[in-house]
Amino acid sequence: MNDDLLVKYLVGETDADETAIVKDWLNASENNLKYYNDFKKIWEESLLIASQKTTINEDEAWKRFQNRIHEKDNIIKIPKKSYSRWLQIAASIILISTLGWLGYSYFENNSDDKLIQIYASNSTINDTLPDGTIVTLNQNSSLSYKKFAGHTRPVTLKGEAFFKVAPDKTKPFIIYVNDVKVKVVGTSFNVKNKNGTTTVNVETGIVKVSRNKDEVELRKGEKVVIANKQTGLLKSVSKGRLYNYYRNKELVCDQTPLQELVDALNEIYNVNIIIKTASLQEKPLTTIFKNQSLDQILEVIQETFTIKIERKDNQIILE
Repeated sequence: MNDDLLVKYLVGETDADETAIVKDWLNASENNLKYYNDFKKIWEESLLIASQKTTINEDEAWKRFQNRIHEKDNIIKIPKKSYSRWLQIAASIILISTLGWLGYSYFENNSDDKLIQIYASNSTINDTLPDGTIVTLNQNSSLSYKKFAGHTRPVTLKGEAFFKVAPDKTKPFIIYVNDVKVKVVGTSFNVKNKNGTTTVNVETGIVKVSRNKDEVELRKGEKVVIANKQTGLLKSVSKGRLYNYYRNKELVCDQTPLQELVDALNEIYNVNIIIKTASLQEKPLTTIFKNQSLDQILEVIQETFTIKIERKDNQIILE
């Protein structure tokens, strides 16, 4: 987000498109909203100081303010009728902003107890953590952590995320998902918690998953599915990489049971596909769907298994 656009929004000079851009940005995450509120507070404080100034050199202030604005591509146009008022604000806003944000950054960056939160609301986002770990958050998911100051790198996940953990054998990376604990030192894997079930799929390296006194070690191509009231942890082989769709729009099927693919399609396309014939549920499928529509995928399924597909009462029935 461009700070100049935020100022323009604050003074009520944005057009409809610019207003929509700012509002979408504000709604995208709590961090954005916090940044805006702090920015607005500085602006409002500058109004108070500006109102107390009686000896401002308006011509010099105007030149300094315009020079600062022209450093960026997006230029804020201030109406001439507001010239005198905004000159006083401009004269004080630079000093207020500099001192305010320097102080804010100092205390924020030097607090080990500060909780950092990353949100993905309506779209997938990528972020790099302080240790170099790369995280891809699926929509409607969040990740929170404090400064990695101890002997571990703990984070808390809600929803789904893919991790490429930066290797550090002396400082394990730990993910807490409800009552499930995922511990690694450097690997790549996907963690998903939905409807009371946590699923961990490993792409590279070794991942230790534990809950209460139970623990299981997963390697490349293995997964564990943990339901709320389940006792014990049982790993299995991942047949394909359906979990990667939110990252690369790709569904990789490798002897994948049809029911697993259907479950993924129901979630991805927000539909209700039902396998009416029980014997079809475990039928294996090996193929790759890349950026294909639901109709195209269903057509491949129909031709592969020579089945009938019927749409009825908001359901898609396979038999």
